[in-house]
Amino acid sequence: MTEQMILETTPLNAVDRCDRCGAQAYVRAVLLSGGELLFCGHHAKEYAEGLKNVVKEIQDETNKLVEVSSDAR
Repeated sequence: MTEQMILETTPLNAVDRCDRCGAQAYVRAVLLSGGELLFCGHHAKEYAEGLKNVVKEIQDETNKLVEVSSDAR
């Protein structure tokens, strides 16, 4: 099984925490060196530019932050 397939079948959940601040992680950055970093939405945006040169894959689930029920109004 390739790493990409694992990412597609392993969604981030409440146990996954941002490596910078400890908040719930919504972004996984798989590094070219083989490791990975987890970020909350805020820190993913803050470090996005710097990560471009060192990541192989980004799993971005920040869309979960804006899901709103149609009954909310």
